[in-house]
Amino acid sequence: MNLLDSPVSLTILAIIIISSLIGFSSPNQILTRFSLNPYSIVHYRKYYQIVTHVFIHLDWMHLLFNALTFYFFAPQLEFAIGSERFALVFITAGIVASFPSIVKNKDNPNYYSLGASGAIAGVLFSFILFYPTSRIYMFFIPIGIPAPIFALIYLGYCVYASKYHSTNINHEAHFWGAVWGLFITIVMFPNIVEYFIQTIKHIF
Repeated sequence: MNLLDSPVSLTILAIIIISSLIGFSSPNQILTRFSLNPYSIVHYRKYYQIVTHVFIHLDWMHLLFNALTFYFFAPQLEFAIGSERFALVFITAGIVASFPSIVKNKDNPNYYSLGASGAIAGVLFSFILFYPTSRIYMFFIPIGIPAPIFALIYLGYCVYASKYHSTNINHEAHFWGAVWGLFITIVMFPNIVEYFIQTIKHIF
């Protein structure tokens, strides 16, 4: 599917790019105000940050990586499940992905998180349920990884990295965004589980 034929995907991507570019120009004002800051959410009721943090990014590489990933998978998923359901997957995955960070850092005023990675993980894993025979290509790796295997590697790495890698990457958000993408897709399309299982039998 073409991005231009996917109205919700096109709109979301446009908002992400425009919002992030505005944030780059005024990082102290925009990024601080609209990033996910659990302390502000819990103590000052800035609940809007649960949504707004999804649409802004830290730098060009952060934006480029997420925008490209979204571009490759979002239009096909929107075609498969419809625009309204696609919007629901994206938005709710972004929200759910933020909950662990809010709980763990509710008393830390210096913690900030931003980016669409959790929401995009939800889109990607919903995509995998519908297109289990697809191959996922990672940057600098020319060989496509079968989608079900990629899903297992992705989840396993998120768990490992969240425990043993102390970086600025919010691996827990990636993990829970992905899990939520699976969950909400199965709730909306219960038969997708049988379809997925029957399809991957022919792969392995």
